[in-house]
Formats: sequence, C-alpha cells, structure tokens
Amino acid sequence: MTVFNLEGRRALVTGASSGVGEAVARKLAEHGARVAIAARRADRLTALAEEIGACPITTDLSQPEAPAALIEQAQSALGGLDILINNAGAHHRGDFADQEADALATMIDVNLRAPVVLSRLALPHLEAGGAGTIINVGSVAGRMPVPGSATYSASKHGLRALTYALAEEFADRPVSISVVSPGPIATDFILSDIDAVTDLTFSQPMSTPEQIADDILACIIDGKTERTRPASTRVMTTIGALFPAIPRWLRPALAAKGRRAKARYRRN
Repeated sequence: MTVFNLEGRRALVTGASSGVGEAVARKLAEHGARVAIAARRADRLTALAEEIGACPITTDLSQPEAPAALIEQAQSALGGLDILINNAGAHHRGDFADQEADALATMIDVNLRAPVVLSRLALPHLEAGGAGTIINVGSVAGRMPVPGSATYSASKHGLRALTYALAEEFADRPVSISVVSPGPIATDFILSDIDAVTDLTFSQPMSTPEQIADDILACIIDGKTERTRPASTRVMTTIGALFPAIPRWLRPALAAKGRRAKARYRRN
C-alpha cells in the first residue's frame, strides 16, 4: 500500500456519503488529514463521520447558496482549508429529448457550477496554508462524449477544461489543481440503475472506489494535472478526441461488448 503523509492537512470532500467520496474521506483520515465531509444524506454522512472522526455537513449543492455556506462551515470547523475534493455528482440518464429541463439544470449545477464556485470561494483559504490543492472528480465522459449522457458529458468536459485552465492560471500560486477522470466505477451510481446506463459505458473495465481514491491522493501529493483509469480507456478516449470518426466506427462493437458485461453484472 502506498503511504501518503497528510498529517494535519485539512480537507473538504463533497459527495462523501458513499462511493468515491466515502472512499477518499476514509483514506484521507487514515493518512492523518482532518476531514469535513459533505453530502445530502445526513444519516449516512453522520455514520461515516463518527466512524472516521470527520466533521459532517449536510448540504445540497444544486442550491445556489450552498457552496458559500459549505466553505464557511468547513473552514470554521477545521480551522482552515488545505484540500478541496469536488466529488459530488448528478446524472440523469437517457436521451436528451426525453429529459426534463430541471433534471438537465441539476446536472450542470452539481457537476459544474458548484465546483466552480467552491473552488473560487476556497481559494483564499487554500493559499493561506501555503500548499493548497483542488481535485475535481471528472469522468471519461468529459474526455469523449457519450450518447445518452449528453448533459453529463458536457458538465464533465467543462470541469476538465476548468482544471486545465486553472492549472495554468495557478502555476505561480501555492495551489495545485488536478482532475481525476475515471471510467465506470463499481458503485450504486451505476449498478443501482444498470438498465438505464448505456451499453457503451459497460464496454470499459470497471474500477473500484478505492482505486479512484488512490488516484485522488496521488494527485494531492504530486499535483499531476490529470489521472485517468483504466489506462486502456485513457488511450481510447485520447484517440477518440483526436479522431472522432474512430469511436463512431467502433461504437457497435463496443456496445455489444457492453451488453455482455451488463448481463454478467445482472447475474452477480
């Protein structure tokens, strides 16, 4: 196991009641960080906070006033802020034409607007400590758009663009910014709604929340601008972004592969 020295660092993790957010909160606490965890589900949040010694903050980041209140509560509870993990996410799957307008707006609010505002409001606190870090949890859908997830892809593409732009802007400031762009992850975010998830998504190898949490901690330590898991998906999405005709040509075969993988997950 990789050893990360985060003793005394003060971290805020959004979307921390399950999945990647829960996994990274556990690892931060395990490696010595003081952690504030934020999510909508107060019961799960409180249980996790008691288990790992974190500060729970119930919030709904789809609401315009939530980011300012969250930053204020987190830095007050921790006595400052060194690390911001923008992990909270929303995904309403299905064809764009069939989606309710409010559902589309919620995805943009949670996946993009909230991280933008949180990052800006956290910046003075992150700089005050002399070595701040912002980690955005993106998606391979932000590297190569996925049909059936148009608005989700747009929000994650925007989050990735924000990361790269700020990495340049912050080059001479004591704050590093990174994006972790995973493929499908074995969490309820996908597995509880398996029939609504595109076959294309299941064509890619599944990662665990703990693997993505390790990528997040690695970015905290070395400040690398982007990590993508698995490696095969990173290569495929890079090629697809450069040559869009290739993924369109491969899509039928990948969808068939994904349908077979879905069937295996249903049996399990």
